[in-house]
Amino acid sequence: MANHFLDISLSQQRCQLKRDDEVLFSASVSTALNGPGEQEDSGCTPRGWHIIRACIGDGQPVNTVFRGRRPTGEIFSPQLAKQFPDKDWILTRILWLSGLELGRNRLGNVDTMRRYIYIHGTPDSEPMGIAESHGCIRMHNQDLLTLFELVNPGLKVCIHE
Repeated sequence: MANHFLDISLSQQRCQLKRDDEVLFSASVSTALNGPGEQEDSGCTPRGWHIIRACIGDGQPVNTVFRGRRPTGEIFSPQLAKQFPDKDWILTRILWLSGLELGRNRLGNVDTMRRYIYIHGTPDSEPMGIAESHGCIRMHNQDLLTLFELVNPGLKVCIHE
């Protein structure tokens, strides 16, 4: 995948897998309600060049609930949502991002990986195309499953306004 990269537009709330100028995959996303930003504990989505550090959850059922990047054994349901109405659900798959730009999104208090910034699944009832996350990039589960099959650790990711 030499010329492949993920292009994530914060202004358009869209994720695209591109090869040069060709779009191979495109889906709506939901990025941070707090907008763009790199600071630790900001609740913002970091900008700049990243890589996918790890692809987590292969083989898990759709709507698998993750905590600490591990499946909890639970499957998301409306009943579970009622029990925890304010929870920011991490479901189905996780693409863990790591910054490539020293001082911007890597190391110190701007380190994307240490901030646990992921591309991850969310309940299908959650809206896409509007910024509502706590910093991560949320996707509907079927879109994430499709993307998960197309990417590998090491793939470059550009997050921009």
